[in-house]
Amino acid sequence: MGNMIEKIRKRDGRIVEFDKSKIANAVFKAFLATKTKDGKTAEDIANQVVKIVEERIPGIPGVEDVQNIVEEVLIKNGYTAVAKAYILYREKRAQVRRAKQFFGVRDELKLSVNAVRVLERRYLLKDENGNVVETPLELFRRIAKAIALDPESEEEFFNMLVRLEFLPNTPTLMNAGTDLGQLSACFVIPVEDSLISIFDAVKNMALIQQSGGGTGFSFTHLRPRGDIVRSTKGVASGPVTFMRVFDTTTDVIKQGGKRRGANMGILRADHPDIVEFITSKTKQGFLTNFNISVAVDDKFMKAMLEDGEYELINPRNREVVKKVRARDMWNLIITMAWRTGDPGVVFVDEINRRNPTPHIGMMESTNPCGELPLLPYESCNLGSINLARMVKDGSIDWEKLERTIQPAVRFLDNVIDVNKYPLREIEEITHANRKIGLGVMGFADMLVQLGIPYDSEEALKTGEEIMRFLEEKSHAASEKLAQERGAFPNLPGSIFKKPIRNSTVTTVAPTGTISIIAGCSSGIEPLFAISFVRNVLEGTKLLEVNPYFEAVAKERGFYSEELMMKIAKQGNLAGINEVPEDVKRVFVTAFDVAPEWHVRMQAVFQKYCDNAVSKTINFPNDVDIKEVEKAYMLAYQLKCKGITVYRYGSKEEQVLYLGDRLEKYVSADAEYAGGCAAPVCPV
Repeated sequence: MGNMIEKIRKRDGRIVEFDKSKIANAVFKAFLATKTKDGKTAEDIANQVVKIVEERIPGIPGVEDVQNIVEEVLIKNGYTAVAKAYILYREKRAQVRRAKQFFGVRDELKLSVNAVRVLERRYLLKDENGNVVETPLELFRRIAKAIALDPESEEEFFNMLVRLEFLPNTPTLMNAGTDLGQLSACFVIPVEDSLISIFDAVKNMALIQQSGGGTGFSFTHLRPRGDIVRSTKGVASGPVTFMRVFDTTTDVIKQGGKRRGANMGILRADHPDIVEFITSKTKQGFLTNFNISVAVDDKFMKAMLEDGEYELINPRNREVVKKVRARDMWNLIITMAWRTGDPGVVFVDEINRRNPTPHIGMMESTNPCGELPLLPYESCNLGSINLARMVKDGSIDWEKLERTIQPAVRFLDNVIDVNKYPLREIEEITHANRKIGLGVMGFADMLVQLGIPYDSEEALKTGEEIMRFLEEKSHAASEKLAQERGAFPNLPGSIFKKPIRNSTVTTVAPTGTISIIAGCSSGIEPLFAISFVRNVLEGTKLLEVNPYFEAVAKERGFYSEELMMKIAKQGNLAGINEVPEDVKRVFVTAFDVAPEWHVRMQAVFQKYCDNAVSKTINFPNDVDIKEVEKAYMLAYQLKCKGITVYRYGSKEEQVLYLGDRLEKYVSADAEYAGGCAAPVCPV
């Protein structure tokens, strides 16, 4: 008589509870992969395995022991093809474990190899010799413990993180529970028209970027090139020249080696140096650490639409320098965006119409990716809910989404108080306005699970429903926090009619590396490829297949390794005859989606978003410049707060290649998750 199995020994030596359903699930997947339907069920096989283990192995069995017996039972029951599929799965898992061991990381959460690589490079604590000294599980415990104000919250936060249902922005992942303790992602630093202010801003930027934050600046207040400098009897250099100082400093800092620095540079369309600014990125290697955007107001847009003129104004004395044709300037913006990917456009009056604290000041700049318009010295901490995990039985799990929103809002509000701020001015206004930015990632994954094509009216309707729900429930959570902890101090004079804890609550960020950790699509971007090659390390490449596509392919019976490699040569499903048309329609990629749908998706999310929406409007390399202009106009008409476009190949360096260089396959850098393919964008 054997013993009853209660525990099992993992490969790393840990003893955990035995769960028979894991055997049944693994066998079921092998049955599915081989399209085996007749005979015994996975549950029958699992029962046989358990019986043999209990009879044969005294004490606590190991995982390898159990898996060997699974193979034996499958073969004994005549399921040789299923046994082969199971053996291949085991070998693939062994390869994954070996790859993770190469990074020196013990992973209890069964994350992807690339997720572990990103965690090892950026987030996991290391000793003085650079050796990893914490696991992903311990990382999440460190964060939960640092952010929670009580043990109950710690467990709630920890479980939410471990289940990858919500993740905070990169500085929180890197710095929570450490001596550095700077947890915010987004900052706007003022730049006034004096050398002292300019170089104070450079110093402040360096401190922020060293801790993992991104910085935005408006250079509108700087006098134009050639203007007089009374103190020295010389002439001014102008905003673009001074931007080089910021750019070079970012190069030097490199954010402690953990994260490349990124800046947003904004100049109003009525600044006398606006042409130099718009064309600045045409110079190779110039301002490589900047995204740039032109701030256009309603007056400019009216003049452009009526083919009229507008004034260029010297910010030093408010004198009109000259009048120019608005449409000429608009066309120059469009041309440069088509040619280089810069500049974007920020609709500054639309931003300030939605300013929650107009009595405190007007917003002139945003963070590097444009999703956070902020007042001077304001910071904001972000977090994103993984929508891929909010689907149940082919429908949106609204109850689970609401259950995730409430602790996520508390988590982000706690960060404001736990945070160690780099400057006193930042701490003061951040505490006064208490801005947070709760957003989403995995939206494209949600759509494919629901069977909805990204470029469809149903997708737009789904996006709007999701964001409206997020806005409503997160505001309710913030109002509840106001009752418990008090409203944000600048509430009197704000747009709010009743107490609320945070002056902004929602944002849609690009997510970047946190979506790689979560194993989901980036922000609200479409899938960037169905199958592709990931450059995990120099010389090491791994094939990645969208897990939802792989599941459908196996269920529908058209999966094969050869097909996945074939798809990886182009990334999308166009012309792949082995894939049924209805599957092709659902699994569209970013370059399959017409620009109009990109803009319309951004607009439906913006409709219910306190801050702004980071979204890249992707264009193929051969797009007509008129299509870029249409996208910019549509963004204005649909009341987006800004727009960023990216024409594939418009920058020499990219983090995504579509199999058009020496490589035979679509290839993505380790930290590319979707959206803008230029190196500075995925902040």
